[in-house]
Amino acid sequence: MIQVTPQMRILVAVEPADFRKGIDGLARLCKEELKRDPFCGWVFVFRNRRATAIKALVYDGQGFWLCHKRLSRGRFRWWPVSTTPTRRTGPAAKTLEAHQLHVLLSAGDPEAAQVPPAWRRVSAEG
Repeated sequence: MIQVTPQMRILVAVEPADFRKGIDGLARLCKEELKRDPFCGWVFVFRNRRATAIKALVYDGQGFWLCHKRLSRGRFRWWPVSTTPTRRTGPAAKTLEAHQLHVLLSAGDPEAAQVPPAWRRVSAEG
């Protein structure tokens, strides 16, 4: 069972992925395009070209989980974009917080989610 916790690191690939790829192909994308180790425990999120499906890849210490969600209607409206026109020079990925991933999985806009900060100092004074 995979559970998204607030401590998890989440990386969303900017460019669409070929969804014919399985675990090995997406792990290779993590290494070559995102410049991250697929065995690090991060959640790597990819979308298809039509923006109708997403895949999440995560290593749990024993093996990989590959989760696939395809919308029955509509598209994922939000997705991070490269700030530069060429694919090779722009950022390859964007990090998300755990609550933002939950919003994305519901086909919402993670940047529009209004939540309290992930960490705030607790005052010792009452």
